[in-house]
Amino acid sequence: MTTSAGSPLPDPVSEGVEWRLRMAAAERGVWTGTQLRRLLAEKSGLDLSPASVSALFTKQPSQVKLSTLAALCMALNCVPGDLLVLSPAASGPVPARVVSGGRPSPAPPRAAGTRSLPPL
Repeated sequence: MTTSAGSPLPDPVSEGVEWRLRMAAAERGVWTGTQLRRLLAEKSGLDLSPASVSALFTKQPSQVKLSTLAALCMALNCVPGDLLVLSPAASGPVPARVVSGGRPSPAPPRAAGTRSLPPL
């Protein structure tokens, strides 16, 4: 999505998420995209293009396939939490609705039969 001026809108989901692939790789002695690409092919069988590895290595992606995340973790011998870090603001508690008296308000009642359908 872009604004009327053509600049990209911030992605509310990825705000507060830090992509730390480069740091995780460096901590394991992997300094270049070429080294990472070789590791991915050897350890997980994932053959990404040099451009794709470069993009993952140098930019914060807006999305990552779970299979790619798993392959990165396998190649670098790490866990997803080493690659994706939530900032304190993003991982803070969701504020409860408060009614007078300082108590959280109960969830609003639902009409019978208004449950949403699961995703297909």
